[in-house]
Amino acid sequence: MRDPALLWGPENKGAARCRLCSHRCRIPESGRGVCRVRVNDAGKLYTLNYGRAVSAGCDPVEKKPLYHFLPGTLTYSVAAAGCNFRCGFCQNWEISQSDGSDLLSGSLNLSPEKIVSKAISSGAQSISYTYSEPTVFFEYALDTAREGSREGLKNIFVTNGFMTPEALEMITPFLDAASVDLKFFSDNSYRDICGGRLEPVLNTLRIMKESGIRLEVTTLIIPELNDSESELSDISGFIAGLGPEVPWHISRFFPCYRFTDSPPTPSETVKKAADIGARAGLRYVYPGNVSWDTDTRCPGCGASVIRRTGYSVSEIKINPEGRCMLCGAGTDVKM
Repeated sequence: MRDPALLWGPENKGAARCRLCSHRCRIPESGRGVCRVRVNDAGKLYTLNYGRAVSAGCDPVEKKPLYHFLPGTLTYSVAAAGCNFRCGFCQNWEISQSDGSDLLSGSLNLSPEKIVSKAISSGAQSISYTYSEPTVFFEYALDTAREGSREGLKNIFVTNGFMTPEALEMITPFLDAASVDLKFFSDNSYRDICGGRLEPVLNTLRIMKESGIRLEVTTLIIPELNDSESELSDISGFIAGLGPEVPWHISRFFPCYRFTDSPPTPSETVKKAADIGARAGLRYVYPGNVSWDTDTRCPGCGASVIRRTGYSVSEIKINPEGRCMLCGAGTDVKM
């Protein structure tokens, strides 16, 4: 099955130039882009994964991770196959790194309308486009987000951020929140390990923040790759430049996919990153994959205004306007 793609233009000799992600692939006739899910057929670009969900179901919104957007609610999570990165540490590599031959096998035939209906019937307040990379199932996500918005649902991207400004401009009217991976602060690392580049990711973060999309940033800390004090300082400093209220999620790495010989991240490294984030001026730094306190504290009085155990929220002391119920200070949380 194939559907017409958005954001592309014809080039000479039957090629097509994709403008969806920052690879901006020039795709020859009968060829596919880096994502493997956009194909040139007779000089026209098509998407192969529209309506073909490979995962669908409810999650706590905290699992995305989003701690400051609709806390304690469910989000209906949807994924389609493919990715525009080649990260050797990918936790969802079975669906993101498909070689194309089994791309549609086992997929669920879910239309945007069906997804919205399932989200509403499950009690979710939002739809998350997640697990693989939503940029590479953009047409599917856009139609679903548009339909969801009409029905009062919020929309969330969980993304590597390697999309073009053109794609961002198209999705922004329907996108309420985003969890963006900032994997490194080194262009060489992005190129060598992910097959991408740093600056387009930083540009996505800037545009999202300026557009009013609720933004949270995640960094998976991998020993000897991005765990130096200088790199962690660069990452946290950039986030603080976006705004000190932007949450930073820092997670331990555990061996997976092609990084099975790499050691897990020591807990002490996560603590070091949290201290660096605090020194950079970030109000909210959350450790992941560790059994530590992940409560949200009021920046005014310091009280725990959201209590969490894992992805479960046990108590919220924030009013509908996002203010602390104890002191009245703003908490930077969207209720």
